[in-house]
Amino acid sequence: MRTSANSRQRPEPLDEDERLLKELGYTQQLHRRMGAFGSFAASLSVISIMSGTLLLFGFGLNSGGPAVVMWGWLAVGPLVLCLAAALAEITSRYPTSGGLYFMARQLGGERWSWYTGWLNLLGLVAGIAAQDYGIATFTAAWANLQWGITPSPGALLALYAVILLLHAVLNLFGARLMNILTSVSAWWHLAGAVVIIGALTLIPSHHQPAGFVFSEFTNNTGWPPGAYVILLGMLLPCFALAGYDTSAHLSEETTRASVTAARGIVRSVAVSWIAGGVLLAALLFAVQDYAATLASPTGTPVAQIFLDALGVAVAKALLLVIIVAQFLCGYTVTASASRMIYAFARDGALPGWARWQKVSRRTAIPANAVWLAIAVAFVLALPSLYSASAFAAVTAISVVGFTPAYAIPVLLRLRHRDKWVPGPWNLGRFSRPVGWIAVLWAAAVTVLFMLPQTSPVTAATFNYTPIATLAALALAALWWRIGRRSYLQRRASTSTSTSTSQTHAEEDGEFKGIV
Repeated sequence: MRTSANSRQRPEPLDEDERLLKELGYTQQLHRRMGAFGSFAASLSVISIMSGTLLLFGFGLNSGGPAVVMWGWLAVGPLVLCLAAALAEITSRYPTSGGLYFMARQLGGERWSWYTGWLNLLGLVAGIAAQDYGIATFTAAWANLQWGITPSPGALLALYAVILLLHAVLNLFGARLMNILTSVSAWWHLAGAVVIIGALTLIPSHHQPAGFVFSEFTNNTGWPPGAYVILLGMLLPCFALAGYDTSAHLSEETTRASVTAARGIVRSVAVSWIAGGVLLAALLFAVQDYAATLASPTGTPVAQIFLDALGVAVAKALLLVIIVAQFLCGYTVTASASRMIYAFARDGALPGWARWQKVSRRTAIPANAVWLAIAVAFVLALPSLYSASAFAAVTAISVVGFTPAYAIPVLLRLRHRDKWVPGPWNLGRFSRPVGWIAVLWAAAVTVLFMLPQTSPVTAATFNYTPIATLAALALAALWWRIGRRSYLQRRASTSTSTSTSQTHAEEDGEFKGIV
C-alpha cells in the first residue's frame, strides 16, 4: 500500500512530555535521553559528596572543628531536604530547563521570575567556580605528594582555567555523552565513598575517640568562640548539599519529567546526606595529628589525613579517586548552568540573548551558553590571586545565589495557595509545613553567609559575597529597565494562558511594593 505525500509529512503525535512542555509555552528542542536513574545521577553528581563535602572540610575544621562539622551536618541535612522536597513538587508541575525562574514566573509573575533567574544563574556559575577551583586544589595536593610541588596562586589559577576548558569541551558532545557520564559519576561517587570509608576504617592502627569527633571545638576564625563561629561552620553542609535543582534544569532532556525530575531531586539529597555524613565521620575518626592536619603542606587537610593514616601510596590513589569524582561533578554543574543560560536567553532575559539561546543542530547542545558559563566562572575566581579566603567566598556566593532562588518559588506557592495546582509528585497535607520550614531556613542561610567569615577583616580576608550578589542584582535591574519591553513582548508571543498573563500583571504590581 503506497503512502501519500501528505501522510508522510504529517507530524508525529506529541508524547506526554512534549505535550506538557507545549502547554507551558515551549517546543521540544533538546533530546530526551535521560531516564529516572540519569536524572537522580545528575543531581547526585552536582551535590557530590566527594566534592562539596571535602572541598570545605578544612574550612569546617577551622570554623568550629569536628564537633561543628558532624553536628552541623546532621542538623542541616533535614532542613535542606525540606527545601528540596518543596522545590521538587513545584518541579513536578513545571518541568522545564528554566527551572526555578520559570516556576517563579508561573506562580508570581515576570519580575519575580526575572530576579529568581539571576540569583539562580549566580549560584550556578559560582558553583562551577567553586567546584573547578576545588579540583585544582586537590590536584595540587596530589602533585605535592607525587613531586613535592607547591603551586603559586597564579599556577593554581592556570590549572583551574585548564579544568574549565576541559569541562566546556566535554559539554559540547551532546546528551548521549552526558547520560553516560552522569551515570558513571553516580556509581563512581558511591563506590569511591565506600572505598575511602573502608580504607579509613580498616587500615589505620589508631582512631580518634568519639569524644573528639563529636565534641572537639576549634576556632581559627579570629572571632570570639560562640554561636557565630558555629554558624559559620554551617557553610560546609550548606554548600555540599546544594545543586539538586540540576534535575529540574535537565527536565527537558528527561523522560516522564514531571515525576522523574522531582524524585531525582529528593533522592539525591537524601542519599548524599547519609553517605556524606558517614564519609565525614570516617575522616574525623582517622585524624592522626590534628595540628598537622590543619597545617598540611599539601594545602588540603583531607590529603594529610590520608597521608598520616594510610601512607603515601594509598593517599595518592584515594586522592585520584576524589579528583575524578570532582571532575565529573564539575562537568555536570557546567551542563546545568548552560541549560539555565539557554532557557533564560530563550526568553530574552540576558543581554545578547540571541547568541546564548542558539542550539547546535548536530548535538542539540547550547554551545554558546556553555562558553559563557565557564567565562563568568573564571572571572569569579580571579580574586584568588590576592585573597587567601577567595575560595570560601566563592562557595558562599554559590550558596547565597542558590538558596533564595530555591526558596522564592516555594514562598510564592505558599502565598498563593488558591492558585496552586499540584503536579503528579507532591507532598499532600505536608506541603505547607514543609514549605514554611524551607523558606525560613533559606532566609537565615542567605543572611548568614553575607557576613564576614574571618576577623580581622582585611583585603585578604574580605568576604566579597555581598558585592558579587549586589553586582548581579544591579545588572539584573539595569537589564530589566533596558530590555523589559522586548522581554515581555517575547514572553507574550509564547504565552499559552491568558489567565496566567493576568496573574503576572497582578503580581508584578505586588512585587514592586516589596523590592
